[in-house]
Amino acid sequence: MSTFQGVVAVDGPSGSGKSTVSRRLAEALDAAYLDTGAMYRAATWAVLQAGVDPHDADGVLKVVEAAQIEIGTDPAAPHVSVDGVGVDAPIRGPQVTAAVSAVAAVPGVRTLLVGAQRALISAAGAIVVEGRDIGTAVAPEARLKVYLTADVTERARRRSQETEADQHATAADLLRRDAHDSGRKADPLRQADDAVELDTTALSIDEVVARLLELAVAR
Repeated sequence: MSTFQGVVAVDGPSGSGKSTVSRRLAEALDAAYLDTGAMYRAATWAVLQAGVDPHDADGVLKVVEAAQIEIGTDPAAPHVSVDGVGVDAPIRGPQVTAAVSAVAAVPGVRTLLVGAQRALISAAGAIVVEGRDIGTAVAPEARLKVYLTADVTERARRRSQETEADQHATAADLLRRDAHDSGRKADPLRQADDAVELDTTALSIDEVVARLLELAVAR
């Protein structure tokens, strides 16, 4: 059993392998696991269900303030619900994917969800947290900060395999989200100054997990 204690922050753009790698790393460290992106997707699902324009910041914030978003931190069985309704499948659909960057850019939404994320982190002795602003905004004191990246062509290949979508269209969507998430004013996607950058383009999942496990144990 691992004796690791603390936070591992895993940031990076879509398709870099964050979710799979973070879950596997959490299991290897006997740690909790938090997918912050799922929380923003759940918030986006709530906004769409309410019929609110994702670009209407005031309307979006009202919906998210009223929504009860709960997320599990067991890496073997991650799940998320909104007002008691399981939304694991629908939050991965194309409608939510297209709208999540707009919802996540609302400062008030980020304040709410970052507060919830920090509470979950505080309750865990050891936790792997993945997202876009973990090392820079959510848990800047993380014991280990990692920034996963990969060539956009490889990221699109991976994502299109998951969703069965056209790879070229997926690449265009990834670039759009990269630009939006990197350019937003509130907690933009960027690499923390003290993060270890790992390019996963030519690496297998096992190789990435092994490398991160080495880094975590060394800390």
